Amino acid sequence: MNEPLSVLIVEDDPHVLLGCQQALALEDIPSVGVGSAEEALQRIDSDFAGIVISDIRLPGIDGLQLLQRLKQRDPSLPVLLITGHGDIGMAVQAMRDGAYDFMEKPFSPERLVEACRRALEQRGLAREVSTLRRQLAGRQALEQRIIGHSPAMEKLRELIENVADTAANVLIEGETGTGKELIARCLHDFSRRQAKPFVALNCGGLPENLFESEIFGHEAHAFTGASKRRIGKIEHANGGTLFLDEVESMPLNLQIKLLRVLQEHSLERLGSNQSVAVDCRVIAATKADLEQQGKAGQFRSDLYYRLNVVCLELPPLRERREDIALLFEHFLQLAALRFDRAVPELDRQTRATLLAHDWPGNVRELRNVAERFALGLPVFKHSGAAPDNNEPGFAEAVEAFERNLLSDALTRHAGNLSQASQALGMAKTTLFDKVKKYGLH
Repeated sequence: MNEPLSVLIVEDDPHVLLGCQQALALEDIPSVGVGSAEEALQRIDSDFAGIVISDIRLPGIDGLQLLQRLKQRDPSLPVLLITGHGDIGMAVQAMRDGAYDFMEKPFSPERLVEACRRALEQRGLAREVSTLRRQLAGRQALEQRIIGHSPAMEKLRELIENVADTAANVLIEGETGTGKELIARCLHDFSRRQAKPFVALNCGGLPENLFESEIFGHEAHAFTGASKRRIGKIEHANGGTLFLDEVESMPLNLQIKLLRVLQEHSLERLGSNQSVAVDCRVIAATKADLEQQGKAGQFRSDLYYRLNVVCLELPPLRERREDIALLFEHFLQLAALRFDRAVPELDRQTRATLLAHDWPGNVRELRNVAERFALGLPVFKHSGAAPDNNEPGFAEAVEAFERNLLSDALTRHAGNLSQASQALGMAKTTLFDKVKKYGLH
């Protein structure tokens, strides 16, 4: 059933069924009729958005048994029962068992339409509440996986929430270590494809002579050493998500083959002339500017535009310093648990050192430093301070520290400026000015 908020009528009497459908059609209420409960159960899946009207007396599974099975699948599904004169006692019991309403034969078209309208309205409200709850749960789960309160990360989570459950291909841009695979997995996990495979392939980690076989697969004896058929990454991701990391490294001669797969939704394994239908969402990640590479002839522009339906830009860690302490403490707790150590206290000097560092390795480097700190080692290998000659100056480090301090206070007090200013011992007007200065929420 693809029609939203439609009515499924289960009635073995063709005259009664036709009358019901005609009465609903006159009021622009879409309906579908079936003659048995067995056929109704085949039509109703987890995405069914309508209501059910069923006669109690049916061949095979009767209306009461159908009610029980439907309520097991979806307790919020309204089921209206049609009863004969002698079935009133059964109908009353069915109401106790969860039936939405019952109508005694013969009933008027007005009675049928009124009952359907009420049931459809209830169904619509219940689905809206369910959708809002799922969105809220998804948002909370995203905040637990994509950590950070900076404006850039807030915007990123909003984009993921908006596009995750679509079929749109996504291009993730970001420096090494910014968490591109994490974002790809979130896009997959919060989509309707979550139960299907998430297949990751690092395009820069394969020799060119093996790349084609790895991604498209091959038949037995397609080339020397191919002793049996191999299913490629694209085919393995059928129904799910294919993640192509470092896509800028993909050989040019294979880019056109990938483009053809994306356009035709089918592929041919090496050594085969038979097309295999595939349906997978492609998420690509790159640390390069593919548009510029396309202009330079180093990457196919047509493939770039096919991949870049949605673009997610991951900011480097140095551009969201207010998230550093929060991320570090998260990784520190994970490391302490992994190494079976107590969580060491993060003193002010160490915090300032972390905020001042330029983090060329981004979040991956931060996690490494947190693991070292959990083992009681200096946060940086050479000394207690960051070794990079391009580190921010004293004023920049102070600003970064201040921004992080204010962000932590606002987070603890749920954005309440009055409570945060009291906790910080700062005038509310001063805090307001600094919130504007640092672009904090």
